[in-house]
Amino acid sequence: MLKVTKHALCAMLLLIVLTACGGQRAPQSWAERLQQTPAPDSLTFRYARLIHVEQQEGCRVVYIDNPWQPGKGLHTYVLVPYGATLPHALPAGTVVRTPLRRSVVFTSVHCALIEQLHATAQVAGVADLKYIKVPFVQEGVKAGSITDCGDGMSPVVETIIDTEADAILLSPFENAGGYGRMENIGIPIIECAEYMEASPLARAEWVRFYGMLFGQEEEAERLFTEVESHYMELKQQAATAFCRPSVLVDKMAGSVWYVPGGRSTIGQMLSDANADYPWADDDHGGSLQLAFETVLERAGQSDAWLLRYDSPTPLTLPQLLSEKDGYRMVKATQSSPLASHLTPPSGVYGCNVTTSLFYEETPFRPDLLLQDFIKILHPDIPNLPPLRYYHRIE
Repeated sequence: MLKVTKHALCAMLLLIVLTACGGQRAPQSWAERLQQTPAPDSLTFRYARLIHVEQQEGCRVVYIDNPWQPGKGLHTYVLVPYGATLPHALPAGTVVRTPLRRSVVFTSVHCALIEQLHATAQVAGVADLKYIKVPFVQEGVKAGSITDCGDGMSPVVETIIDTEADAILLSPFENAGGYGRMENIGIPIIECAEYMEASPLARAEWVRFYGMLFGQEEEAERLFTEVESHYMELKQQAATAFCRPSVLVDKMAGSVWYVPGGRSTIGQMLSDANADYPWADDDHGGSLQLAFETVLERAGQSDAWLLRYDSPTPLTLPQLLSEKDGYRMVKATQSSPLASHLTPPSGVYGCNVTTSLFYEETPFRPDLLLQDFIKILHPDIPNLPPLRYYHRIE
């Protein structure tokens, strides 16, 4: 009988394993990749934490982290220039040919961003048209150059196919259960997760990724540099203010008052505006669902009240007070040192999201919203432009 030594047996087992694996190392887990030192030619994001880009031979690899499951990945994209041959050692991920020539966009905010990147001709279709207030989209649908693909929750897949799109841009949600039939039509789905970033500038920095997708990298870099510089300048100005006024945010929605958590983008922007926000020490990145009595007890004596509303006409103070009798107990509806020179005195400021571009602009232009906050809260700071989103409620 042939004798097999212990060393020979180990060698045979190793050969079998290598043969079964094709001689390749097993793919890295997401956690392993996150622990590695970035490759020398990686694109460094200064604020964003959910996106990582590596330059590899013949392509760029974009890793999107899962915001709801730390250490796990949401999606990996392999960006390959149009006309270029696919790399021999193609990384794992969804291949996207760039720049996108035709795209279907599901959100108003990304339509507005694409306009800022001067890439409107690359939008072939949209979903949820009734919620998209961006003029080029509405005009394009009327002219027939942009296709209405239906409701965002249940789009017409056949219509999307007819657009011959290179990619679909949409926002992912936790426990959404996938994207149904869209996952099987061969069009890459770009999961736009920037809204889950932990700071205003981190969210805005995703413009660099969208610049890669639409072939507008230089414009994206220019835009983000402008946003970052302006934001930091405003923050420094606010820090020099003589007072630190307290502020109440938003109003009742049904039986609940949603207030921004201390680590939300709005909460952080109020801190950067040198405001005394009652929930500044809260560690939630989203909104808190509170009862009216809870909010009134903690923030009812705030100097200013900044609220958003949805109406075809401007909200007046009598209309606001008629919504809930308890609003009369909010100090800002009675008088405010911030508005003592006004007649009648009022410390209530509203943002009409129907007539302004609040939701369309502020995610990627947080500097413009911070500018409004500072102008309202620190009227002593000179040379700030007129309010862009908010107005004093008469």
